[in-house]
Amino acid sequence: MQVTFYKYQGTGNDFIIIDNRQLDFPKNDTKLIARLCDRRFGIGADGLMLLEQHESYDFRMIYYNADGSTSTMCGNGGRCLVAFAKKLGLVISEAHFEASDGYHYAKINGDTIALQMIDVTEIKMNDTYQFVYTGSPHHVELVTNLNDYDVKMCGAKIRYSDLYGASGSNVNFVEQENENTFKVRTYERGVEDETLSCGTGVTAVAIAMHQLRKTLSTSIDLLVPGGKLQVRFSKEGQHYKNIFLIGPAEFVFEGNIKL
Repeated sequence: MQVTFYKYQGTGNDFIIIDNRQLDFPKNDTKLIARLCDRRFGIGADGLMLLEQHESYDFRMIYYNADGSTSTMCGNGGRCLVAFAKKLGLVISEAHFEASDGYHYAKINGDTIALQMIDVTEIKMNDTYQFVYTGSPHHVELVTNLNDYDVKMCGAKIRYSDLYGASGSNVNFVEQENENTFKVRTYERGVEDETLSCGTGVTAVAIAMHQLRKTLSTSIDLLVPGGKLQVRFSKEGQHYKNIFLIGPAEFVFEGNIKL
């Protein structure tokens, strides 16, 4: 069996995307998904997504980690899938879809996709870190000299610690650049390494930094190794709402591969 795949990336966070509206793809073959994501023996990606039909919305998003495991929400992945849906002619200037964490809305402006994330109603504050769930679990920690920080070693240590149990957490290390700009490097579970960008991660960082009063802005720039993202939101009481993750989502190439 051959399948047509599409490669997309959002600030260096790269994905294999497959149109699975006919439900032909073997969704339970985790070894196959891991092989396709392998950068030496497959296509290579941080994750794989399936676009499927939905009874009420424009489409359904199914997301897998690079190791083949099913995953929670991926923000950059969602933005790339919206761009793919536009390429297919399913949407034009906006999209409505369902992901693992529920309904999402997105606005399309060229290669820039603004994806509405779920509301954040609880932030766990600690002296040295914060924990924010933005569709995926995220540990947020301020550090110094981020450029020289050993993200893979320190991130893995936290991800596999007793703090988060067997399921673990993504881990974000943060350094403030100016009043409303933060540099972010992320260790992603499922990839088990640093990625060039993490959409749910920078969303968690923006909210955590606002909650810490490191910034008073509700429009925050996040500099990641793969480029720049922006997070905008409103705050009502202790709840963060109308959260949008904004940045580029770009088609890279397409091809066919034998499964």
